[in-house]
Amino acid sequence: MPQIRPITDLRKTYEISDLCHAKNEPIFITKNGYGDLVVMSIETYEAMLDENEIDREIAKAEAEYRAGGKLMDAKEALSTLRRKHF
Repeated sequence: MPQIRPITDLRKTYEISDLCHAKNEPIFITKNGYGDLVVMSIETYEAMLDENEIDREIAKAEAEYRAGGKLMDAKEALSTLRRKHF
């Protein structure tokens, strides 16, 4: 369940920091009852960036395939990679 806290809780920096690290998920900060900010640990942010990069690469590969790209057999692809890099 998402953590939603009022903006006044940002005064308790240690508590917010501990919560971010303990939950490994963003904390949503409200101002006057409306969403205003998102606070998260650096580790959570970096994991989110990595996941987005993987998603972009998958979308790129799917678009390439739809545009007539060639599929390779998995054994053939691994064999080619082994010959090239090992």
